[in-house]
Amino acid sequence: MNNKIMMKTPLVEMDGDEMTRVVWAKIKEIVLDPFVELKTEYYDLSIQNRDATEDQVTMDSALATKKYGVAVKCATITPNAARVKEFNLHKMWKSPNGTIRAALDGTVFRAPILAKGITPLVPSWTKPITIARHAYGDIYSAVESKVPQGGKAELVVTDADGNETRTIIKEFPKTDGIVMGMHNTDASIRSFAKTCFEYALDQGIDLWFSAKDTISKTYDHRFKDIFAEMYEAEYKEAFEQKGITFFYTLVDDAIARVMKSSGGFLWACKNYDGDVFSDMLATAFGSLAMMTSVLVSPDGYYEYEAAHGTIPRHYHKYLKGESTSTNPIATLFAWTGALARRGELDHIPELTAFAKKVEQVTIEAVEEGFMTGDLALISTVPNKKVLSLDEFLKEVASRV
Repeated sequence: MNNKIMMKTPLVEMDGDEMTRVVWAKIKEIVLDPFVELKTEYYDLSIQNRDATEDQVTMDSALATKKYGVAVKCATITPNAARVKEFNLHKMWKSPNGTIRAALDGTVFRAPILAKGITPLVPSWTKPITIARHAYGDIYSAVESKVPQGGKAELVVTDADGNETRTIIKEFPKTDGIVMGMHNTDASIRSFAKTCFEYALDQGIDLWFSAKDTISKTYDHRFKDIFAEMYEAEYKEAFEQKGITFFYTLVDDAIARVMKSSGGFLWACKNYDGDVFSDMLATAFGSLAMMTSVLVSPDGYYEYEAAHGTIPRHYHKYLKGESTSTNPIATLFAWTGALARRGELDHIPELTAFAKKVEQVTIEAVEEGFMTGDLALISTVPNKKVLSLDEFLKEVASRV
């Protein structure tokens, strides 16, 4: 008799690269497969397969997320010049995360996974700080070019009637140079703002938004204006009734405020800021492997992933046959987040309960001293037992 929890609708499963690909397979084998009859639509987003399909597999996975509503994604390589050479790639493919985020027009929410015994580096942080990262445009879909000495770069905008507006970016009479052109859209910024306001109301927490409108008087100022207009027109009354606040501040001032805060708020950031600050917060709260990440689309699509990268250092040890004490918690919580959401949408309460149970026992294991090496270095729990990747996952499975 099969006592496994049965699924109705597939999850979109996006496999990845290097050590996180190994972690991915072990999570399924040790923690999930014994309890759930996993039903997924599988996409191989390894750098080799993205290269072989000319990155079509990445777009296919995004379209599948629109079809099924919930996806879970493994960490993937965004190749630089060294990676192009290492894997003999045809070209320097764009970030798969950026491609998927643009396709779904979503906002990335990242929050630390808290466990007793792991004290934040900032002592005043007693509550989690959630980062909302705008997941469209800016540097992640920018176009770039080198400019030879003697050349010049211009920004040209052509309206619907063919009229051009030209702005000189820079002339380069004495030296070579570089230029970048990036964009955003009012529609995407409004989706971002709406998702942030709704999330803050749902969680009952204050919302901060930061940018640099004093320097970027058109680009960043547009973000500021849209947030302000939407708040006044649609959310001010609801926020006041809930007893929470929204305010805008310059990004450098936001950093100063964050460092002095006690946490417990949602910090909305532009794309690049959110990328950087989420890693900073994850490390300050304990470990980058203790940070959840979920892409939320205004259309109701969800894509869960770990906030960290592919852990190449551990992967090279693994390839030599050495045991690693790789922390799988963020990747595991990506799976549990997706399974819990799938259970809610498909009205399978036992699937959601299983996912929450896995999260609960994972934290309990860490708080009782069973942990990977990265957490053992920072945990104040007495009598710690450092476990390998396999040992930790088996410890979690035994508690389920």
